[in-house]
Amino acid sequence: MSNTFLTQEGFDKLQEELDFLRTTKRQEVADRLREAADGEDLIENAEYEAAKNEQAFVEGRIQELEILLATAKIIPEQKNGDCVQVGSTVTIQEEGFDKETFVIVGAAEASPSEGRISNESPLGRALIGHKKGEDVAVDAPDGKYQVKIIKVS
Repeated sequence: MSNTFLTQEGFDKLQEELDFLRTTKRQEVADRLREAADGEDLIENAEYEAAKNEQAFVEGRIQELEILLATAKIIPEQKNGDCVQVGSTVTIQEEGFDKETFVIVGAAEASPSEGRISNESPLGRALIGHKKGEDVAVDAPDGKYQVKIIKVS
């Protein structure tokens, strides 16, 4: 089983979600199932069917999170590292565009809209191992492009 790279913040957030699902959400769904099962023909009870589907989703997510957290490798915070690695904050610039800053994280906590890109994404994979000042070729699904690493921290 391969490791899942997570920041401490990402690990804590997923642990919090798991705790919520195991306690609060699981109980809510069980209550809905009991209420929906009372007194009606279960074959034609849409509420019962919806509750069973939600229960399956919640249990699946619990299993997914348990595996993810069990195989997690916490990424140490980078302190002025000169080489891009998982956990680095990287400022890049593509010719003709503004500078952009990203944090390289594991796939489980990637959120490009929040500036957190996966080490498995085309850009993340291309940046890993490079240093400030280097030009890096990125092989993306919509074509190749070059970026310059402005800062690594």
